[in-house]
Amino acid sequence: MRLSARNQLKGKVVEVTKGQTTSHVRIDVGGTIVTASITNEAVDDLGLKPGQDAYAVIKASDVMVAVD
Repeated sequence: MRLSARNQLKGKVVEVTKGQTTSHVRIDVGGTIVTASITNEAVDDLGLKPGQDAYAVIKASDVMVAVD
């Protein structure tokens, strides 16, 4: 698979929490957890489950930074 997105973070799925239509997928990327909200259909199509290798692919035009 090749993508135009350059922000591809390889990690392991640590948790998949399904809701009525959307799932939250947590991926451990070098000790940092990245959470994605995707459809339940996408979870099923990809066969996502804890322990599986996966990529968090980030495509964004803006990055915001905040401090307290």
